[in-house]
Amino acid sequence: MLDPKLVRDDPDAVRTSLRKRGEDESLVDAVLTADRERRESITRFDGLRAEQKDLGRRVPRATGDEKAALLARTKDLSVAVKEAEAAQAVAVAAYGELLAKLPNLVEDGVPAGGEDNYEVLEHVGEPREFDFVPLDHLELGQRLGAIDTERGAKVSGARFYYLTGVGAQLQLAMLNLAMAQASAAGFIPVIPPVLVKPEAMEGTGFLGQAAENVYRLPDEDLYLVGTSEVPLAAYHMDEVIETDRLPLRYAGWSSCFRREAGTYGKDTRGIIRVHQFDKVEMFSFVRPEDAAEEHKRLLGWEKEMLAKVEVPYRVIDVAAGDLGLSAARKYDCEAWVPTQGRYRELTSTSNCTTFQARRLRIRVRDAEGTRPLATLNGTLATTRWLVAILENHQQADGSVVVPQALRPFLGGREILEPVAK
Repeated sequence: MLDPKLVRDDPDAVRTSLRKRGEDESLVDAVLTADRERRESITRFDGLRAEQKDLGRRVPRATGDEKAALLARTKDLSVAVKEAEAAQAVAVAAYGELLAKLPNLVEDGVPAGGEDNYEVLEHVGEPREFDFVPLDHLELGQRLGAIDTERGAKVSGARFYYLTGVGAQLQLAMLNLAMAQASAAGFIPVIPPVLVKPEAMEGTGFLGQAAENVYRLPDEDLYLVGTSEVPLAAYHMDEVIETDRLPLRYAGWSSCFRREAGTYGKDTRGIIRVHQFDKVEMFSFVRPEDAAEEHKRLLGWEKEMLAKVEVPYRVIDVAAGDLGLSAARKYDCEAWVPTQGRYRELTSTSNCTTFQARRLRIRVRDAEGTRPLATLNGTLATTRWLVAILENHQQADGSVVVPQALRPFLGGREILEPVAK
């Protein structure tokens, strides 16, 4: 959540951020009103409670009519204190609920607008010119015996699939390559739980605007994560981390689950937009003043991984209206998909500043005391990468050339050959 002092002292900055996101600025006024009512209720309760304690000291020393009056006031005050305490609880809860709805403050320089208002920062590599009609990743995957969506739908429904044979091997090779790169860069490898409590999901900001895409198990009150960002962020929940331990960097390998609500009819072919996939996610805990530089480093590691799988891509600065609740800035790397003739997202890296840490109560301790730290995340590889790898490296006979960096993880295999026509 945002720093309450920032909202109180500089509400115009919050309004400006909301305008860039295309969201209703009136939420700021509602938060300020709730904050005022919260502070007034606390003042009233504290005043009545102080009077009650004072009476508790005076009654034993009083006599006669004075004592009777004090006892009568004590009785009335007891009711007033209970009422004030209840009113304070309501006011505090109402304020907390409204404050939690405010998204993170957008960084300076982030493009205003929605999904289509991103800024292209760079292009890396040139889209390949084919001297044959390229096949899409699903047809390639079927010929290679690598992807089976028909049986996936039979067993689990739409947007599910099997990775079989070289498909499974290729995914494992890619994710192992990502983990090897992360480990070499100093990340701690993690295989986290994929079922989390509400406070972990809420703390990372996924029960706000993203709630419709979250799977929930109501009987256990647990949620299936859509990214290992959630359990990695919550790993240090309610902890104070000494400043000399920072930066703390983790690389989580997990299955991820998303309902894909609101995407009816979009990307129904193949494995671009699915309900379950695997991902390696980078996650960093840093001092707030180091967050912007860490964001650049995460983007650099993503670009390093994309270079290893040898696909052309571009980097975009995502517009404010397309940011999640927790992100102050997000960079996407989008790979060229030949059969679609456009770039599609493969990675995202977000700077969440202190937003998640405040909600999860994670602090850093330094010479000046304790304060919220900053959290950042970035994708290093996902199942969707198979789409770009297969399509960009296909040959006229339906075979696929294995990128050089993946070959050691595939037993030295250089070509994936069709098994069915």
